[in-house]
Amino acid sequence: MRKIVLVYGSIAGILMDLLFLLSFWMMQNDMLSFENSELFGYTTMIIVLSLIFMGVKSYRDNHLNGVMTFGAGAKTGILIAAIAALFYAGGWEVYYNTVPNVRETFMARYEEMNVKKMRHEGATEEKIAEKRAELQKMAEWYKNPFFRFGMTLVEIFPLGLVVALISAGILRKKNVLPA
Repeated sequence: MRKIVLVYGSIAGILMDLLFLLSFWMMQNDMLSFENSELFGYTTMIIVLSLIFMGVKSYRDNHLNGVMTFGAGAKTGILIAAIAALFYAGGWEVYYNTVPNVRETFMARYEEMNVKKMRHEGATEEKIAEKRAELQKMAEWYKNPFFRFGMTLVEIFPLGLVVALISAGILRKKNVLPA
């Protein structure tokens, strides 16, 4: 199981890192806005996290003779998701700390996007001021690498957990995609 978890988790994590680099490049070249980058990001995460399903299936078929309990599938899937999430969060840390101006501009752009969205939705200046204060507090916390790493893990791991549990539920049935 260790090899399957490491291989599928690493591949998923590296692919997600490459896709978030692509999304930042697309944003810098006005092919993707800050607002719809979330949709792009989560869509690509779901697609890449389908590797969890393939990893669980590989474990079931190649190591458990085509028969697997929900628990064994969940454990394998969760471990793959954890490895992928660690790669993703580590990739963001490298990007955040090495690419010029990202550290200085990321949270300011995030705040600007939120304020713009609130104005578009008709929020009062009082609500906007409250949101700005909240986001400025978050920007201070975001300077802490442990907080930032944890926030990045929380961005992706729950999605991986859901995919892992769904995969385990589907693949515990030996007649689903038999080897």
